[in-house]
Amino acid sequence: MIRPVIAIDGPAGAGKSTIAKMVAEKLNYIYIDTGAMYRAVTLKFLAANKPFDEKLVTKIAQEIDITFRAEKGYNRVYIDSNEVTEEIRSTIVTNNVSKISAVGGVRDAMVSAQRKMGASGGVVMDGRDIGTVVFPKAEVKIFLTASVEERAKRRYLELKNKGQNVKLEILAQEIALRDKLDSERKLSPLRCAENAHYLDTSDLDIPTVVDNILRLCKVS
Repeated sequence: MIRPVIAIDGPAGAGKSTIAKMVAEKLNYIYIDTGAMYRAVTLKFLAANKPFDEKLVTKIAQEIDITFRAEKGYNRVYIDSNEVTEEIRSTIVTNNVSKISAVGGVRDAMVSAQRKMGASGGVVMDGRDIGTVVFPKAEVKIFLTASVEERAKRRYLELKNKGQNVKLEILAQEIALRDKLDSERKLSPLRCAENAHYLDTSDLDIPTVVDNILRLCKVS
């Protein structure tokens, strides 16, 4: 029996990675963080310290080797065998990833890689266009969201716990801008697939969201 693909889409800060990872653990599925893949490409481009050029970022996306390793309950990310788990979550990467992920050649390279990763099923994959582009025939599709205010608060607490000095109102502005960029881009814009289950997590805790998704997967 082929195990299904579970596609979880949604805007920045909706908790997709945390939720997807927990669902994958409950089901003993593979977790694939597609957002981390675009962040990895962005980090490598920024490290090159060169002016933005679509051909350059496309070349990086085509040649980059991105791998995930589950270690002690944590999903670690590697670029060309070098761990970049924390680096790809930096503010500079966050503020540039929408621009990089909007490049057609980058999206083609990442979508191709993601389809290979999920070809055998038994995966939980989260991102912006999993249920609409990467796996439009996924057996289970979720659109996970929350208010801008709630997402900004979550990001604020996350960064403060890491010792970073941030302002809540600035984070809210950045999230709103990224929503706009992601939803208005020409290629694979952020949107809820027609047959996706819409989950607003603004007033829900993580265990409740996970339970809701497991029920949708018909797993008790």
